[in-house]
Amino acid sequence: MAGLNVSLSFFFATCALCEVARRASKALLPTGAYVSFSREAVSAAQLAACCLEMRVLVELGPWAGGFGPDLLLTLVFLLFVVHGVTFDGASANPTVALQEFLMAEASLPSTLLKVVAQVLGAQAACALTQRCWAWELSELHLLQSLMAVHCSSTLRTSVLQGTLVEGACTFFFHLSLLHLQHSLLVYRVPALALLVTVMAYTAGPYTSAFFNPALAASVTFHCSGNTLLEYAHVYCLGPVTGMILAVLLHQGHLPRLFQRNLFYRQKNKYRTPRGKLSPGSVDTQMPTKAYSGKRL
Repeated sequence: MAGLNVSLSFFFATCALCEVARRASKALLPTGAYVSFSREAVSAAQLAACCLEMRVLVELGPWAGGFGPDLLLTLVFLLFVVHGVTFDGASANPTVALQEFLMAEASLPSTLLKVVAQVLGAQAACALTQRCWAWELSELHLLQSLMAVHCSSTLRTSVLQGTLVEGACTFFFHLSLLHLQHSLLVYRVPALALLVTVMAYTAGPYTSAFFNPALAASVTFHCSGNTLLEYAHVYCLGPVTGMILAVLLHQGHLPRLFQRNLFYRQKNKYRTPRGKLSPGSVDTQMPTKAYSGKRL
């Protein structure tokens, strides 16, 4: 239990420090710089650091600490609830930033700045988390610091199947995100956290269920077992394809690229009258017929 307590303290300290950094940058920086860069970088760092620590519990916890899958899945759900509440509108995910661009909700410079911030935040969190492991505050951290030098790939299946798994996870995540985008935060956050937990349980054994290119790049791109191109296919091409399919299914088109709806026929606001006449129109025609009859 000592290792679990250290990990829980790590989660709490990470979320608290990131929240302080968010509030400070929100107060000191202009709104555009905060929304497009600072908020995304800090949130991506929070997500990556918690993901790395969670990976320690998943890989080493069952045999070094006796942690069961029920405990680990509960932690995943609670962490994503905390992320959803504290992110202050940030996505910390390049595919979400690209979705906003394709939906014509964000400009290209803002989208590129968000993606850069997310990648930098995730990479910084990876370096800082490894330094924290080097302090060896628990047996799990000691083992992880020894294993971090020769980390193994999180891709435990073929490249094609991994791409399909990541694409499917991203598809369902973005479809749910689009469906719940106008819902209240109290409903949207638990629903998305539950979806992430279910996908982590089902797809985790194959690809670790990242469906986030910035997160995958900081966690597994430097590990041996696969080439950089194979990682890019699984963790970049798969999520981007799944996101585009989700937007097409939800909207019927990509607003940034074309306006023609490919799947859904838009309904006309004004209905054209059909063959039958209303009673009023029949009454208005009767005097005309009677008058014409008298004249004849």
